[in-house]
Amino acid sequence: MNELSDIKTFAHKNSVPIMLEEGSDFICNYIRTHNIKTVLEIGTAIGYSTIKFAEVRSDIQITTIELDIDRHIAAKQNFSDNGLSDRITAVYGDALTYQTDQKFDLIFIDAAKAQYVKLFEKYKENLTSNGVIISDNLSFHGMVDDMTLTHNDSTKKLVRKIRRYVDYLKSNQEFHTEFFEFGDGVSVSSRI
Repeated sequence: MNELSDIKTFAHKNSVPIMLEEGSDFICNYIRTHNIKTVLEIGTAIGYSTIKFAEVRSDIQITTIELDIDRHIAAKQNFSDNGLSDRITAVYGDALTYQTDQKFDLIFIDAAKAQYVKLFEKYKENLTSNGVIISDNLSFHGMVDDMTLTHNDSTKKLVRKIRRYVDYLKSNQEFHTEFFEFGDGVSVSSRI
């Protein structure tokens, strides 16, 4: 699919989680205003946000990791359809075991919410000196602030894990984190 609107429609019809528009627009603006050149995206899905980020400027290089093989294949096709295969490296695998020495201006965490702390700890060494880690879904449809919005036990457990991640970010002595209500709740963490 070479139109973002088609990818978005496909995602909604097939229950593929993609970023809310307001959140992805916030990150695109961040990329634009902070001269971001290299991005590591953890959680590709079918490549919707990856393509949006790559289209901000023609000199951006993105590495994106996806654990689901069907989504990985679909994302690679979408990158090819959009003429971006030369600037997007699509990795199939588990971000918790993937190894790279590359440094990135921006690391975007949008994967398994229960693994956010581990992902942050694992990849913080892959930041450039002025790099940032951006995390998505910190509001989780409003449930992080209001647990009464769910009565599902597995969702409650997940929300508690997101809350722990937010607490981890707030108490982190190595990084300063700003929280924004764009999309489904976004944070930007930079070294102190």
